[in-house]
Amino acid sequence: MHYVLLWWFKEKVKPYLRGYADIIVYADDFVCCFQNKEDAEEFYERLKHRMKHFGLELEESKSRLIEFGRHAEERCRKNGNKPETFTFLGFTHYCSKSRNGKFRVKRKTSKKKFAKKCREVHREIAEMRILPLPQIIRKLNQILVGYYHYYGITDNTKGINDFYFRVQRSLFCWLNRRSQKKSYTWDALNAMQKVYPLARPKIYVSIYG
Repeated sequence: MHYVLLWWFKEKVKPYLRGYADIIVYADDFVCCFQNKEDAEEFYERLKHRMKHFGLELEESKSRLIEFGRHAEERCRKNGNKPETFTFLGFTHYCSKSRNGKFRVKRKTSKKKFAKKCREVHREIAEMRILPLPQIIRKLNQILVGYYHYYGITDNTKGINDFYFRVQRSLFCWLNRRSQKKSYTWDALNAMQKVYPLARPKIYVSIYG
């Protein structure tokens, strides 16, 4: 990744572009940003050839050119449309505005990652439902806090709140399957959480702070 992409981009591509450009890489995922559309289109074609030269290829279903940013948001608004979004590292990045009305890129948990994690937690609760309640809550809190540490960033309050309530709903479901008789109502579950509380959502990273 370093030689095929990063070194090549910084030493052989970026110096010859007409406008600002940069690249963000994590493992084998990356996002390239260009000020000029022509630079982006030319780079995209050159990248395909370079990857092929090293016996590699882009994942076409995950690779695309989009117009994004302040000017894209302004142009789309004039046409009655919304600018496109992109997903990177589990977050969907989208054009929006701050409280004072200025343009800002915001991020929310991607729908795909959210659904996958909810399914995983639902299965985990099913597997440990026979354990004593304190152990179940302790394990769930480890999962929740870990989730908040990653997804608890500026503008994603709704995303982590939604996850908290999905975990709570799964817990309610499986506690009521521990026996043939229904064990909990929602009132009973809320009372139980006063003794064994689930970790509440919290923003851990302030991007603009």
